[in-house]
Amino acid sequence: MDIRYGFDIAVDFAQPTTFLTMMDIHADFRCGIAEETALELDPIIPAERFVDDSGNVVRRLFAPAGTVALRLQGVYRTDGRADDVDTAAEAAAVSDLPPDTLPFLRPSRYCETELLSDLAWANFGAISGGWAKVQAICDFVNQRLRFSYPQARPTRTASEALAEGIGVCRDFTHLAVALCRCLNIPARYCNGYLGDIGVPADPAPMDFNAWFEVFLGDRWFTFDARHNQPRIGRILIARGRDAADIPMIATFGPHRLSRFSIVTEEIQERVSVAA
Repeated sequence: MDIRYGFDIAVDFAQPTTFLTMMDIHADFRCGIAEETALELDPIIPAERFVDDSGNVVRRLFAPAGTVALRLQGVYRTDGRADDVDTAAEAAAVSDLPPDTLPFLRPSRYCETELLSDLAWANFGAISGGWAKVQAICDFVNQRLRFSYPQARPTRTASEALAEGIGVCRDFTHLAVALCRCLNIPARYCNGYLGDIGVPADPAPMDFNAWFEVFLGDRWFTFDARHNQPRIGRILIARGRDAADIPMIATFGPHRLSRFSIVTEEIQERVSVAA
C-alpha cells in the first residue's frame, strides 16, 4: 500500500526568529519512504537538520520578519496491516522494565500522574492483564471525552481534559498516557500522519494525529484512545513524554500560523479497462 503524505504550512513572524520543526518522518520509519521531496522554504532561509536522542528528526531554521512557507510531500510504502494486537501481553514489574522505558513512567508537563493516581487505581487496578488494563483505559477516555476542534486549547492537561470532558486527539492521548503511567505501565506520546484508510472518511480537514505506545511484555504497542480501534497507515513523526517534548513548531519569538494544510491518503491503483 502506498500513502501520499505532506504538508503546506505558513508561519508569520513579527521579527527575525529562530524556530524548530518536528514534521519529518521519524528516523525509525524512514525506511518506508518510497519518494520524498526536499523541504521547500519560501523564502529560502538557513536550515539545519539533525536527529535527537529519541530518533525525532528536527530542523532548526532562522526566519526573517514576515511569512515563511514550508512544504514537503512524499509517498510512504506500508504492508497495509492494522496496528498489532496481542491481548495476552502482560505489564512487567517496574523492577524488570528496561531502563530506557523508565522515563515514560514519570509525570510530565501535560500528564499529571500525581493528580490521577487514585482514580486510575480505583477504576483499573483490579483488572487482570496488562493489555486489558490499557484497553479499559482507552474505553474510559473515549467515552469520557467529547472531541471538539473549536474548543481545543494548547495548555489543556490530562486532568483538565478529564474535568472538562472535552478535547482533541492530543487531550485523549495525554489522559490515556497519564492513566497508564499511574498503573506503572510505561506510555509515550506519539504524533504523525493517520489518514482515513479502512474507515469512513472524516469530513473535517486533515490534521496531524496523536496516539500513544505502551510497553507490554518485551515491546512497545500502539493504542489510540480517540479512535479506539486498530488503524491502518500510521506514519510516525515524533515520540516523547507528551506534546511538550515534540511540538510541530517551536518558535523563540512571536509567531502566528496563517496556513495549515495536511495530506494523508491512500494512493488508489488505476485499473485499466480493456476496450
